[in-house]
Amino acid sequence: MNQVILAQTDTTVGLLSQDDKKLSEIKERPLHKPFIQSFDSLETYTKMGGRVPNRHKNRLRRSKSTTYVINNKAVRIVRDGLHHQLLSKYGWLYSTSANEKGKSFVRSFAQEHADLVVEDERWLFEGAASNIYKINRRKIRRLR
Repeated sequence: MNQVILAQTDTTVGLLSQDDKKLSEIKERPLHKPFIQSFDSLETYTKMGGRVPNRHKNRLRRSKSTTYVINNKAVRIVRDGLHHQLLSKYGWLYSTSANEKGKSFVRSFAQEHADLVVEDERWLFEGAASNIYKINRRKIRRLR
C-alpha cells in the first residue's frame, strides 16, 4: 500500500503509509531517519520478524499511547480504539505527525499531501505526543 492516509491516531493527527520514502519526501527528512511503525497486534509485529525481550512482552501488549525503541526501530502496538480498526485493515503502517517540519498541524498542508482522509467522530486534532521508551533484554529507559 503506497497511499498516504491522513487520520487521527491514538495520540495526534498523523500521516500513515507503508511507503516510508513517500512519507520522508512529505516531511522533508532524510531517508535514513526511521518512522514509527504502528502494528495492530504484537502477533503481527512478531510475524514480520520483530523480536521483543520476554520480560517486556506484557508491557508492550498493555501500554497505551507509548512507543518503544527495540533494536533501533520505533514500534507501537495499538490494541483498541478507532486507530486500531484502521490498522487492522493493513496490519501495520508507518506513522508520523501530519505537520510541516518544525511547525504545528495545519489541515490544508496535511490534506494536500494525503491520498485518503479518514475522519471519525473525533475529527482531526493535534494531541500530545506519545511516550517513548528504549528497551533491551535487561533495562528500560525513557526517551520522551
